[in-house]
Amino acid sequence: MADTPDSVANVRYEPNDKLPKPLAFGLGLQFAVLCIAGIVLTPAIVIRAAGGAESYLSWAVFAAVAISGVTTILQAVRVGRFGSGYVLVMGTSATFIAVCIAAISKGGPAMLGTLVIIASLFQFLLSGRLSLLRRVLTPTVSGTVIMLIAVTVMPVAFDMMKEIPEGAPSFSTPLTVVVTLLIIVAIALRGNAVLRLWAPLIGVVAGSVLAGFYGLYNTQLVAEAGWIGLPSGNWPGLNLDFGPVFWSLLPAFIFATLVGAIETIGDGLAIQRVSWRKPRAPDFRAVQGAVAADGVGNLLSGLAGTVPNTTYSTSVSVTELTGVGARRVGIAVGAIFLAVAFLPKALAMILAIPGPVVAAYVIVLMAMLFMVGIKLVIQDGMNARNGLICGVSFWIGTGFQAGVIFPEFFSEFAGGMMENGMTAGGLTAVLMTLFLELTAPRRRRLEAEFAVSALPRIQEFLESFTKRSGWSDAMADRLQAASEETLLTLLDHQDAENQAKRRLLLVAHKEGDGAVLELIAAPGEGNVEDRMALLVEQSSSQAPEHEVSLRLLRGLASSVHHQQYHDTDIITVRVDAPRAVTGAAG
Repeated sequence: MADTPDSVANVRYEPNDKLPKPLAFGLGLQFAVLCIAGIVLTPAIVIRAAGGAESYLSWAVFAAVAISGVTTILQAVRVGRFGSGYVLVMGTSATFIAVCIAAISKGGPAMLGTLVIIASLFQFLLSGRLSLLRRVLTPTVSGTVIMLIAVTVMPVAFDMMKEIPEGAPSFSTPLTVVVTLLIIVAIALRGNAVLRLWAPLIGVVAGSVLAGFYGLYNTQLVAEAGWIGLPSGNWPGLNLDFGPVFWSLLPAFIFATLVGAIETIGDGLAIQRVSWRKPRAPDFRAVQGAVAADGVGNLLSGLAGTVPNTTYSTSVSVTELTGVGARRVGIAVGAIFLAVAFLPKALAMILAIPGPVVAAYVIVLMAMLFMVGIKLVIQDGMNARNGLICGVSFWIGTGFQAGVIFPEFFSEFAGGMMENGMTAGGLTAVLMTLFLELTAPRRRRLEAEFAVSALPRIQEFLESFTKRSGWSDAMADRLQAASEETLLTLLDHQDAENQAKRRLLLVAHKEGDGAVLELIAAPGEGNVEDRMALLVEQSSSQAPEHEVSLRLLRGLASSVHHQQYHDTDIITVRVDAPRAVTGAAG
C-alpha cells in the first residue's frame, strides 16, 4: 500500500464523526474570525468604489454576513442535492468585485440584485449538468479568467490608495499602505503554518491602528452603531426593466458565476482530500452539491441586493491544519456568522477600516488569486496549445479592460460588453477551446443497452476503431477486454430493475500511443477507483469472487478514473498499445 500523506494521516475527526460541542464552537470561532473581514470588506470595496450610499452599505454587509451563515450551514448538513456535506465556509466573492462595481455605478443596487439572481440560475444549471461541461470549462479557461479578475480589480485598489481625508498628513496614506502590505507579506513569507493563516487579519489590524494615529479610522461610525439590532439601510429592491445596461453586464456576470463555480469545484474536491483518514476517489456528487449551495447563496444575495458569495479556500487550509473535518464545525461557523450579522457595532468596526488599508489587503488578495489562475493553467499541462489560449486570451482581456483595442468599434458593441476584461478574455478562451474541440480527431461513439448483451456490439465497435487507428489485433483484444471488465464492474452493483431503464454510451479516441475509452451510464453505488484501491490491500485469496473483473481491469488499463455525478457515471480508461505495435499506431 502506498504511503499515506501526513495531511490525511493526521485527520482526527472525519465528516460523520460526532465532535464535542465545545471543540466544534472553538474551531468554528477560529474559522469565523479568519473569514469575517473578507466577507465584510468585499461589499465595502464594491459599494464605496461605485459611489453607493452608506445606508445601502450597512444593509448589504448585514445581508452578506447573514447569507454566508445560512449557506455555510447548508454546505455542512447537505439537504437533498444542496450542500457538499463538508466544512466549506461561504463568504462574499472577490470574483464579482469588478462586475458588481459596474452594475451599481450604471444601474444602482436594484440592477445588481437582478443580475445576480439571473446569473445564479446558470449556477443551478451548471450544478445539474456538470458532467457535460467538463471539456469546455477546462483548467486553462478557468485559470485565464481568474488571472483576468486581478486585471479588472487592481485599478480599484490603486484608486483607494489615493484616499486622504481632509486635514490628514499627505504621507499618512502611503505609509499606511506600505506598513499594512509589509506586515501581511512578511508573516505570509516567514510565519509558521498557523501564523500564516492569520497574516491578513494581523496586517489589517496593524494598519488600522496606524491609520488611527492620523485620523484615517472612522471611529464615529463605530460609536454610532448599536450593539444589537438590524442595519439602518433598507432592501434596495429589484430592477426589472431589462434595458441596455442589464444586457451589457449579463455576460460578465455569467462569466463571473462560472469562475465562482469553478473555484467551488476546486474547493469541493480539495476538502474531500483532507477530510478522510484513508484516501478515496473524489465524489463529484458532493461537488455538485457544493455548486448548488453556492447557487442558493447567490440567489439569496440577489434577492437581498448584495454581493454574491462563494466557498472560501481557507476551509481546506484550516481543516488540513487542525485535522478536524466534522460537519459540526461548519454548523458552528454558520451560527456564529448569523449571530454577528445582528451585531452592528462588530460590523461597523470592520467597515470603518480605512481605504488605504483595504487597498493593501486587496493587493495581496489579488496577487494570490492571480497565482491560483496560473496554477490552474499549469495543472492542465503547459503545452503549446494551452499556452497560446492562455496568453492570447489574457492580453486580449487586458487590452479591452484598458480600452486600447479599437475602442471606436468595440466601446458600444453589445452594449459595452467588451469593455470588461474578464468578459472579453474569457470569451476568447472559451471560443479557442471550442475551436480545438471541434477540430480535434473525431471521437467514435456507440450507444447500447446497459447490459451484458451489449458486449458483441461493443467488440464490433472497438474492432472497427482499432483498424481506423492503425493498430493491430493485439490492441483490439486489449481494448475489448478492458471495456468488458469495465462494463461488468459497472453492472456488478446495479439491480435488474434499474439496469433495464439505463443506456450505455461508449466513447473512444486516440491519445498519443494509446486509446482512451469513456463508458458513460446512469449512476450506481460504489466508486470503482476506491474498490480498485482496496484490491492492493487484499491478497487474491481474500478478494471476493465478484472483484475478479476489477483485478483484470487493473492489469489491462494504465489508468482508471471514475467520476460519479447525480445524473451519470463516467469511467475513463486509458489503454496503452502493446509495445510491439507502438510504431504502427502513429
